[in-house]
Amino acid sequence: MNKPHLLSINDLGRDGIVEVLNVAESFAEVERRTMKKVPALKGKVVATLFFEESTRTRLSFETAAKRLSADVLSLSVASSSVKKGESLKDTLKTIEALGIDAVIIRHRSSGAPLQASRWLEDISVINAGDGWHEHPSQGLLDAFTVRQAWAGDLNVDPKETGAELFEGKRIVIVGDIAHSRVARSETLAYKALGADVVLCAPATLLPKDSVNWGVEVTHDLDAELGSADLVSVLRLQAERGGGECVPSLREFNADFAMTEKRMGALKAGARVTHPGPMVRGVEIASEVADDPRCLVTTQVTNGVAVRMAVLYLLLTGGGTQELEGGGK
Repeated sequence: MNKPHLLSINDLGRDGIVEVLNVAESFAEVERRTMKKVPALKGKVVATLFFEESTRTRLSFETAAKRLSADVLSLSVASSSVKKGESLKDTLKTIEALGIDAVIIRHRSSGAPLQASRWLEDISVINAGDGWHEHPSQGLLDAFTVRQAWAGDLNVDPKETGAELFEGKRIVIVGDIAHSRVARSETLAYKALGADVVLCAPATLLPKDSVNWGVEVTHDLDAELGSADLVSVLRLQAERGGGECVPSLREFNADFAMTEKRMGALKAGARVTHPGPMVRGVEIASEVADDPRCLVTTQVTNGVAVRMAVLYLLLTGGGTQELEGGGK
C-alpha cells in the first residue's frame, strides 16, 4: 500500500487542514523550548530534491526534519546525475533504493510530484512547489500565521478555534496570480476553512480558468481594501513571464501594489501577508513590509512548525499526545 502524500491542499480537506494547523501549534511550542528537538521521527530519512532554486522552503523543510530527529539527505540537482541526462524517474528510483521515507520535491513542471508519487510505492511525496500548480505547505503556513494573528487579537487559543476564525472572512489575493502556485494553494485552503476569496489582478495576470475557482474576481484593489480582513500580496514573477504581462512596472505598482496609502485604508484588525521573496517598491512598499500588521517575518518563522506537522502526520499518522511534555 502506498504511503500518504501531500500533493495538493485538496488532499487534506477542511478537517485535515485544521489538524495540520493544530499539530503545528504544538510544534510552535516546541520551537520555543531550550531543547528544540523531539524524537518523533528518529530513524526516519527525509530527502529534499529541488529542481528550482529555493531558500525559505528548502531550509524550512530541512530544519523541520532535523527538529524531528530525522536524518536529512539534500540532493543538489546542479551537481547530480540529472545534469548528465538522468531522468526524473531514475533519480527517484535511486533515492528509493537508499531507503528514504519521504521525499520533498520542487520542480518546474506542474504535476511532477504527482508523477513521482506514482513511481514511488513506499515513500511519502511532498510537493514543495510544482510549476504554476500548487505549493501546499506555503498555503498551510499562511493560514496558520493568519489564524494565530486573529486568535491573538481575541486572546484565545488558536487550537480551540479550529476553522471558526476564517468563516465569513474576506481575503483578497492580489498580484501575479496567473504564475503563482501559492495563489492556488491559498485559495483552496482559505475556501476550505470558510473564507470568501477575492482574486485581484490585471486581466493579463489572471489564470484563464479563474472563473472556475469559485471566487470573486476584480481589477480594482482600492475598492476591496475597506472590507478585506486579509490582503495576500504576490510577487510579479518575471522569471515565469509575469513582467511581460503588464505595460510597465510603474503601472503595475500604481494599480496593484500594496502601498503605505493602501495600508492606511485597511480596517482595524486586517493583516497583510507575502509568501516571499518580496520585491520592495514593486508589489509591496518598504513601509508596508515593515509595518507590524504585515506578517512576512512570522510566516518564515512559522514555516518550520507547519512543515514539522506535515512530516510528522505523513510519517507517523500521530496526533499531538506524543509531543506533550517531552524535550523541555
